[in-house]
Amino acid sequence: MGLLDKIKSLLPKRKPPEQVNNVPKEKENIRKTFEVYCRANHNTEGDKLCPKCTALLTTVFMKISRCPYGITKPICDRCETPCFGEVPTRDFLEVMRSSQRKMLLSHPIMTVKHKLQSLGVDYAKQERDKKSTDKQKEAEAKVKAKIANATKSPKSKSKKKKKKK
Repeated sequence: MGLLDKIKSLLPKRKPPEQVNNVPKEKENIRKTFEVYCRANHNTEGDKLCPKCTALLTTVFMKISRCPYGITKPICDRCETPCFGEVPTRDFLEVMRSSQRKMLLSHPIMTVKHKLQSLGVDYAKQERDKKSTDKQKEAEAKVKAKIANATKSPKSKSKKKKKKK
């Protein structure tokens, strides 16, 4: 048993990260964003939304509840597989983009947390893509090595046969 193994045995064991249900928080953030957007663009008051925003919000909430990622879903505006459909997704992203500045003024803590979370999602995607490209390069190198070995092998065998004759 080496020194490194002794040190590792003294350190506390890492627990796997617990899965956190992100859906209620995500729904609350989206609802507040829609309120700010509708107040600014459709002149509504308080928590009330116009019929168009209400319909879109209902669609978004229904689709979030059926998200294939389950409770560990990513942030909707960073998701690679949007489940709203083309037109609702475009409308949803428009609402989210156009109300960013107003959200910073009306809900600053929530906005900063959301931004940090989205940066985390971007970083995770970047690392995943980096690993996949590294794996692809390794696989390509293995294939090239096999091809190189395969092309070398028949020549060396044929040379050996010629020498024996």
